[in-house]
Amino acid sequence: QVQLVESGGGLVQAGGSLRLSCAASGIILRIYNMGWYRQAPGKQRELVAAITSGDGTNYADSVKGRFTVSRDNAKNTVYLQMSSLKPEDTGIYYCNAQTQATRGARYLEVWGQGTLVTVSS
Repeated sequence: QVQLVESGGGLVQAGGSLRLSCAASGIILRIYNMGWYRQAPGKQRELVAAITSGDGTNYADSVKGRFTVSRDNAKNTVYLQMSSLKPEDTGIYYCNAQTQATRGARYLEVWGQGTLVTVSS
């Protein structure tokens, strides 16, 4: 079984920066896509940024130019560097990964427990 553990959330003033980390552990042969989603109060969960195993990236329009997603395959870890934070970036940030446990096994989608990011104005 694979687990994702996020860290790095917290309270920051508008214009500040935070770096989120998400480490995967368990039986892992390969991780395909990894990404970050967020859920603001009263809103649906939305994609923030994603990165493929080949380092292709995709960002929500609202964070382009401010957030950078990266990964360290040797550590099974994905990062989200957030800069120029705005109050509307506030929410619970969830890590997501598509993992394969053994050769030939199907990919499973795994979610972290979430980490709270609060941006004050």
